[in-house]
Amino acid sequence: MADPHPIPQVTAQLSVLQPTALGHLLIDPAQHPRGQAHMSAASGLVRVRQRLYVVADDEMHVGVFDDPIGAGTGLAPGTLLRVLPGDLPLDKGKRKKVKPDLESLTALPRLPGCPAGALLALGSGSRPERETAVLLVLNDQGIPNGRLALLDLAALYAPLRARFADLNIEGALVVSGELLLLQRGNQGDARNACIRYDWNQMAPWLAGLQTLPPPAKAVQLLDLGCVAGVPLGLTDGTALGGGVWAFCAVAESTHNSYQDGACVASTIGTVGPDGVVQRLQLLQGAPKVEGIAAVARGPDWVLSLVTDPDDPAVASQLLQVCLTQVHK
Repeated sequence: MADPHPIPQVTAQLSVLQPTALGHLLIDPAQHPRGQAHMSAASGLVRVRQRLYVVADDEMHVGVFDDPIGAGTGLAPGTLLRVLPGDLPLDKGKRKKVKPDLESLTALPRLPGCPAGALLALGSGSRPERETAVLLVLNDQGIPNGRLALLDLAALYAPLRARFADLNIEGALVVSGELLLLQRGNQGDARNACIRYDWNQMAPWLAGLQTLPPPAKAVQLLDLGCVAGVPLGLTDGTALGGGVWAFCAVAESTHNSYQDGACVASTIGTVGPDGVVQRLQLLQGAPKVEGIAAVARGPDWVLSLVTDPDDPAVASQLLQVCLTQVHK
């Protein structure tokens, strides 16, 4: 019987970008529930004005860092902002079983109750305990004002799980009046997908004004190919303007969304307003990048990236690359 979800064909020869390391995601160990002096599983990144916000898939906090771009200095230690109650087990294996798995973070435009917008962190949906989202309300300066709401994603994810048995939402972004969720493929099911929702229909549900979430407008499959026989899987996305968005993706040698594996390759790319991949480039050294944020610099885009080293003892890094002439 033919494989219903075959691995895409081997990716053609790609150009290689050399990322610049800006520093590690260091924090005061007194702030960390396990006494770590760093964030070690960064999985989503958002830039709001002069600050970087980072979610980690094994934390109950969001990391807040001053953006080093343009400052002429390295990345200064950040702070932790609690977004979920309780603490996770010290043991890595036990922690993995119960963690909320916050894999996505995005900045939202204004919505009911949030006139200055909000940050939205989403669980991956890969297990029942990973179906929680956190809405952090922002003030006029783009800083969380202390108000937050927890959202149950079960109703949103149920129809997606019917299509993707191994659901794994790893990215979220708002582009041209749509909220996009990014499904990450793996060796067991190599399909990557961009799931599109009408923002005007989604906003009332996120604000708690509607009981049920809206249905998806479209589900677009993205064929990123594979490297050394391992399919590339989406890990995050960021809007670039004009309906274009950038993504990061890694080739991780694992057959499911639960087990970690060796990172064979790491890439960044762009997708046009039509949902077609425009470009794809390898990152030198294959860092396991799981968060991406963009800022314009003249005609170019500077992309900030955060890594997940899959080891609590190793600090996540902030990297930077430049993309030229993204728009066509």
